[in-house]
Amino acid sequence: MGYSYKMRIVLKCLFCIPVMCCVVTFTFPCFKYFVGFIPMNKCPLERGMILDLGDSIDSRLDLWSRDDVQTCTGWKAPIIWEGMFDPEVFDNIHKAKRSSVALTVFAVGRYLDAYLGIFLNSSERHFMVGLPVTYYVFTDFPGKVPNIKLAPQRSLKVITVQRHSRWQDISMMRMKTISDVIESDIRHHCSHVFCFDVDQEFTGRFGSEALGESVALLHAYYYHLPRWFYTYDRNPKSKAYMDTGDFYYHAAVFGGSWKSVKALTEACYQSIMEDKNNNVEAVWHDESHLNKYLWLHKPSRVLSPEYCWDNSIVYRKDIHVTRLEWATKQYNTLRTL
Repeated sequence: MGYSYKMRIVLKCLFCIPVMCCVVTFTFPCFKYFVGFIPMNKCPLERGMILDLGDSIDSRLDLWSRDDVQTCTGWKAPIIWEGMFDPEVFDNIHKAKRSSVALTVFAVGRYLDAYLGIFLNSSERHFMVGLPVTYYVFTDFPGKVPNIKLAPQRSLKVITVQRHSRWQDISMMRMKTISDVIESDIRHHCSHVFCFDVDQEFTGRFGSEALGESVALLHAYYYHLPRWFYTYDRNPKSKAYMDTGDFYYHAAVFGGSWKSVKALTEACYQSIMEDKNNNVEAVWHDESHLNKYLWLHKPSRVLSPEYCWDNSIVYRKDIHVTRLEWATKQYNTLRTL
């Protein structure tokens, strides 16, 4: 048995350990319950110390209002939880700054019928209420996009995209599409961009406190777990390869200023294409590349799992509200395009 073959076996085993642990943890309710008792790290800042204020608004955050969760990162960026902010203060400041938001969402194939109407209608009730918002809906069936009643200062643009044969390619190629539309349109109209998966429903305020230069989301499955559980891509041949990291971020929600999101999506697309040229595919596709990018380029703002919650996770006392919830997954039918 050759050395290179032995190394491949070792690497596969090393990758399988955290994956199998996560499968066991999230398959059996008893394990899900006990995960919630694993304590999070705490904000490393002492009282009286301040964040790295890339945005002066963050001086209004109360990092010590929540002693049960981690409220800032090691690089002094805030992690946003219920109780840390005054919604009215943040809304008024962003209105004065004339902040405006582009929301991008892909509804391709059967995902359009299954999820888009619920997603858009719920976003009208809860997403950035009071701020100018432009929805960018990317779909292969523009004529089937539902008509929704839009509030003042809100508009919707439908953009036709190619339908790929594999859902993995749809997921990964969205990076290029988002980058292109930021360059051609969004940057001329909006200060910020948020990118969402469509199979979700807004259930509570998802407001201006979430706006920042570079915004990432803690994955609801991993935020209580030690780092060795994180399912980073462990294949050294992939551009998404990571030996370690800070957090595990969820690609269902990411955002920031248009410049920041353009840089992220361009970099992820380039890495994805390099992998394709080398016949490599990252384990969690665009999410693996997103995690690698955010490891190298630290986000200035991190959202707690309140901002994208899965109700199949058992009760967690640190989740006081849910702002966006996963819809029931129907992968067996919806991913057969």
